[in-house]
Amino acid sequence: MMRVLLDETIMTDFGQLELVWNDDYEGFLGDFPRVFAGQVNGLVGAASKEGIYINLARRSGGSPVRIELHEDASTLDAAEWEDVVEVSIAVPPGAEPTWITWAGETGDTLDLPDGSYRVRVSARGRDAGREQEFADGAVDAYLLELWPAEAQPDAIVRSTSADAAYWHREAGGRR
Repeated sequence: MMRVLLDETIMTDFGQLELVWNDDYEGFLGDFPRVFAGQVNGLVGAASKEGIYINLARRSGGSPVRIELHEDASTLDAAEWEDVVEVSIAVPPGAEPTWITWAGETGDTLDLPDGSYRVRVSARGRDAGREQEFADGAVDAYLLELWPAEAQPDAIVRSTSADAAYWHREAGGRR
């Protein structure tokens, strides 16, 4: 069984999308060492216990984002997704998870129960997103799949875009 938590085009600046569950969370604030500490990937920072930072390829504009909650790990559709990373998160009891964009410009609540999850973030069009960062229409897209799981180290599952390779070098590699 799968439940869709979000399925819309997210308007953001500086390519920042975050899932947070702590009201005191200050946000990404450009602090790569804090959100990517101990990780190999440079696309999804999960080192903070208060939320995760997702590095979208577009600087500004809209990117389709779908967030799904699964009972178990789903099968990866490698033909559809160019870049895929996985991280682990723990949503504490009583938390009220939300998604937010840069500087809290947009966001909303997520119906995500407390617990330990694996998060797979799949992307396509990252190179087009970087090259056409101010395009009128969507050029990159993202799928976030969450399922209950014990914590594990982050993993680069698939990396085919030049943009993902750049971020894995620049922000990742901290393990």
